[in-house]
Amino acid sequence: MLLTVLALASVGLSSPVDAQRPAGGQHVVAKAVAKKDPRKTRGLFVDPRMPAANHGAPYKKALGTKAQALWIIPEAYATMRVRSVVRAYTSRALKARKTPMLTVYGIPGRDCGGQSSSGALKNATQYRAWIRQIAAGLKQQRALVILEPDALPLFSGSGCASPPAGWVAMLRFASKTLSKSGAWVYLDAGHSNWTPYDNRPTLLKQAGVAYDRGISTNVSNFRPTGDEQRYAATMLAGLRKLGVRGKHYVVDTSRNGAAPSSDGYDVLNPLWARVGKAPRLVFKGAFDGTLWVKHPGESDGQVNGGSSSGTWCDMLADRLLTGSSSESSCPE
Repeated sequence: MLLTVLALASVGLSSPVDAQRPAGGQHVVAKAVAKKDPRKTRGLFVDPRMPAANHGAPYKKALGTKAQALWIIPEAYATMRVRSVVRAYTSRALKARKTPMLTVYGIPGRDCGGQSSSGALKNATQYRAWIRQIAAGLKQQRALVILEPDALPLFSGSGCASPPAGWVAMLRFASKTLSKSGAWVYLDAGHSNWTPYDNRPTLLKQAGVAYDRGISTNVSNFRPTGDEQRYAATMLAGLRKLGVRGKHYVVDTSRNGAAPSSDGYDVLNPLWARVGKAPRLVFKGAFDGTLWVKHPGESDGQVNGGSSSGTWCDMLADRLLTGSSSESSCPE
């Protein structure tokens, strides 16, 4: 669960199913066009500006050579400049003939009543304006977008005493607006251990997943990939029962290389966590592939030797890679 805001230092289009599907011969043409989408043949963009690529040769080789998402958060990229930031990043990716990957993480109340850092969005009006600018930056850029990690399961469950008013409508607006830009949007669905989730397909539908490419799971968490694939299959089956078909999913494998603790609640810089399978798009049925959404080596907060949330720490990277480190905690 993303319990704290990321530090500022970190740096096709799927319409509602069936409602807009062409009939007859047009459907065949549409399928032929879809097969030519460059995201199905290009690799993911490895951004040389990511943290691991700039903290020494061992980390650059082990982690910095892997594609990771650029996190778009309002504290770092306010409404007035977020469009240009997004376009600059996606343009660099496309110049390299690779697919850009971004995480949009800015919905009001994402900290569930905690003290948001300066610059956080306060209401739906501000959020919609911010999302519109992100969509403008994404237009025709053929990007992948992970939309609002944790928001839907957190706001709909017992983990958030005061979810923001209108959160479902905000997610629906973001799903529709970002998907219309041409991005493949994956609305975050939490993970397999975030229970109960019987009503989650209904909430995903209400939050606009029909506009999206599909869902993301395990973002910044540690659940085994097999568990996540079964969980995603359950979500997609539930959506099909609700008339939402043809959805896909991706799994964050950045830190799921070891079996998690038995209770499932040790999720802040856990001592047992290891780096997981490398990011790779595979397009096998509904499974689009593995991604590194969380940046391995960045702290979850001042727990288990970690530093402030979102900051890089050599010790945490060493622990993920080898299970040991010469340091017992991150320097502040």
